[in-house]
Amino acid sequence: MKPSRRVFLQLTGSTAVLSASPRLASALDYPARPVHLIVGFAAGLSPDILARLIGQSLSARLGQQFIIDNRPGAASNIGTEAAAHATADGYTLLLTVSANAINASLYTGLNFNFARDLVPVASIGRTPFVIVVNPTFPIRSVPELMDYAKANPGKINIASAGPGTGPHVACELFKMMTGVDMVQVPYKGSYMSDLLGGQIAMAFAPIAQIIEDVRADKLVAIGLTTPTRSDAAPQIPAIAEFVPGYAASGWYGICAPAGTPDDIVEKLNTSVTACIADPALKPRLLNLGVEPTPMSAADFKRFVAEEIAKYAKVIQFAGIKVE
Repeated sequence: MKPSRRVFLQLTGSTAVLSASPRLASALDYPARPVHLIVGFAAGLSPDILARLIGQSLSARLGQQFIIDNRPGAASNIGTEAAAHATADGYTLLLTVSANAINASLYTGLNFNFARDLVPVASIGRTPFVIVVNPTFPIRSVPELMDYAKANPGKINIASAGPGTGPHVACELFKMMTGVDMVQVPYKGSYMSDLLGGQIAMAFAPIAQIIEDVRADKLVAIGLTTPTRSDAAPQIPAIAEFVPGYAASGWYGICAPAGTPDDIVEKLNTSVTACIADPALKPRLLNLGVEPTPMSAADFKRFVAEEIAKYAKVIQFAGIKVE
């Protein structure tokens, strides 16, 4: 005997619920096994140290191990590609850095699209670059730098860690927004000995790299690239105080493969936000020069999109290319 229409609908409805229940259970119980957090840099570097701090905190909070998976190389593109092609189930994540937003326009022919293949999950924090000058250089403020550069176009040399690096792009944004002409001098290795010795006048440098020399009066810090002053060095003014709208911070966050369930994204966002607010963790982040910047998943997604668009304009303006 054929089932009635009512019985048929009940049966099919039950089947649909049963077929959906494993997905719902996986979201509610997440994480049910260890999570891999890919870092596109070598062990011991700042992104790796930060990932291990966040991973330890997430492990304690969520009850599963967060395994740090270092995939260094190609300016973090190797690790980013691995994350972009991973299963979208929340068990593979990427420690995302500001370089990812720069690389989206800087590199062509990649086997992934950062904006399309990864979804922003949670913001961790931002870290300033700092304009520092050798004390023998007659500049002590951002306005003085702009005046001097306009009066001496092409005569100020700025140390650079290489084309397309965060500090290099931050400097090019400064040039684009102020109209000054300064010359980037790329170094294959460290430029610190030349900067401290006065062979080169100034640099845009990561705060963790130069803060001790600033405190020892071996270098003079005149401006931070963050939109506002940083808790890590509140005495240093933000460049934006003199160049409205300027912002070119280094930043850290977490992304997941596109298609990761929304409820897993939200759970991770809530957990990361709680981690960076933890009084036991926050001072350790600040010690690394990282100021916690909590955002909702939607706000972080918007922020990453704005960063990609901003740096695309800077790269085109400066004609930045990588070998």
